[in-house]
Order: sequence, then C-alpha cells, then structure tokens
Amino acid sequence: FRTHQFNKVEQFIFCLPEQSWEMHEELLRNAEELVQKLGLPYRVVNVCTGDIGSFAAKKYDIEVWMPAQNRYREIISCSNCTDYQARRLNIRYREKEGAPPKGVVHTLNSTALATGRTIVAILENYQQEDGSVLIPEVLRPYMGGVERIEPLKSF
Repeated sequence: FRTHQFNKVEQFIFCLPEQSWEMHEELLRNAEELVQKLGLPYRVVNVCTGDIGSFAAKKYDIEVWMPAQNRYREIISCSNCTDYQARRLNIRYREKEGAPPKGVVHTLNSTALATGRTIVAILENYQQEDGSVLIPEVLRPYMGGVERIEPLKSF
C-alpha cells in the first residue's frame, strides 16, 4: 500500500481559534462527501492521542474497505493543529486593518483524496467477476461516457 510517490489533494484552513473545532468537523464532512459520492464503503476513526503526534490536537482518519486485503485502509487524514503550527510560523490575526495583532490563528488540514490509494479502492470495490471494473457514476462524465473498463482480450 506504500508507494515511492504519494500524490493527494489537500484541504487547508486558517481560522480564528473559536472557529477551529467547527471547521474541523466541516473538513471531515467535505472528505466524507467525496468518499460517499464515489460509493466506497468507509468508516471514520477518531485517532487516539498516542497515534497523532505532537502537532495535532485531534485527528480523524477515513478508512475505506479494501476487499483484496480484507480490511479497512486509511485514505484520508483530517487534523486540527490548533495553534501549534501557527505559533512556530508566527501567523497572527487582527480584528481590523491597522489594529495590533490579537492572537494566533488555528490551522487545520485534511487530505481530500489520496489519489493512488483512492484508485486502488475504486478498482477493488468496483471490479466485477469477469474482471471488468465499473466506473463510479460520479466519475463517468469525466470518462467520456465510459461506464466500464474491460480487461484486455488475449490475441
């Protein structure tokens, strides 16, 4: 499941401290919506503090079912870093133009989709008995109307 190159689409938020917990839930909703639209079976894991490192105050993982591996695997991580990164980078906010800095912003980030892992999940979950792979409906407009990828025929 590890590859030498990891591509992904990422979401970032810089917000006021009093907004960060609601923004964290919004990031999670955005990520869940993408997985739901792809029709992938998934679960949300609230990661325990011992597994999230020192930078994040709270982290969710979204894991999708991988039939060939007979287990759920992480494709999305969603973290609220509160002020940890902003303090190190000295990212502050002002209440209005020209006013002195009031405080440090909160930073949040979430994978929207880990592209390689998502493709693996689609291939595994949409493969048919004949070896073909159905294209999730939401992706069909981007596939020129192709609904199914057929296996190559031998010569």
